[in-house]
Amino acid sequence: MPDRYVVVGNPIAHSKSPRIHHLFALQTGQDIQYDLLLAPLDGFRETLAQFFSHGGCGANVTVPFKQEASNVVHTLSARACAAGAVNTIVRLPSGLLEGDNTDGIGLLRDLQSNHGVVLKGAVVALIGAGGAARGVAGSLLDAGAAHVVVANRNLARARDLVDAFAGIGSIRACALNDLPVAVDIVINATSSSLTGAPLRLPSHCVGSHTICYDMMYASEPTAFMEWARQLGAARQFDGLGMLVEQAAEAFRIWRNKTPETVPVIAKLREELVFRSNPPGT
Repeated sequence: MPDRYVVVGNPIAHSKSPRIHHLFALQTGQDIQYDLLLAPLDGFRETLAQFFSHGGCGANVTVPFKQEASNVVHTLSARACAAGAVNTIVRLPSGLLEGDNTDGIGLLRDLQSNHGVVLKGAVVALIGAGGAARGVAGSLLDAGAAHVVVANRNLARARDLVDAFAGIGSIRACALNDLPVAVDIVINATSSSLTGAPLRLPSHCVGSHTICYDMMYASEPTAFMEWARQLGAARQFDGLGMLVEQAAEAFRIWRNKTPETVPVIAKLREELVFRSNPPGT
């Protein structure tokens, strides 16, 4: 009987995680079953407990439960503790649940290894202050970013995030309309691209050298990426690579196997384009 894993979120039907982990399992010869698990907005804890009580081995956590997950598990890894957010849960041999956060390493691997982006010395604008932003803020500073500006509609939430990472490096909070001029990298860590809701950011934060990165992904450029292109940003990327890279780290934690990510990213990109433009259309 295969070991069971899930990704828990709300909404969840859009998630590519089952496909990614299926490809990882084929590549590494692992016998696993990986499914979607929709949790009610007020029932994450109960949904997760039921899954693990029925023999579940591990879970990924996505919006909007990453911060809540840090209060549900029994122990936290160092990076999950620093982030105050969990996206990967493993059931230990003792039966206890340990929470980890692979978002930061997933983002760094995609930016640096897959896209050749230099973070050392960069001024980074991080848009959003939820679980996704918390998962990557410390990693950006650890990677050598000279300064990270956390911008959010709710300034108090941005300040809370900044307080959690102030001891690591140069980081400050600001309102969306107070972003600095022509930063080096703008990262959209909100879920706006899931709903298509526009992000009202000042155009002055993007210069001709700016790299814009949307942590969400789609078959076509996201609204955030299109906004960046129209402003003349140097390059725009979506988060498909980050999704695969953070999943690879979760897979390593669960199975002690490190899958190759580049062919999986290429396969998913091909499938996204095919579904958007099938032959004969």
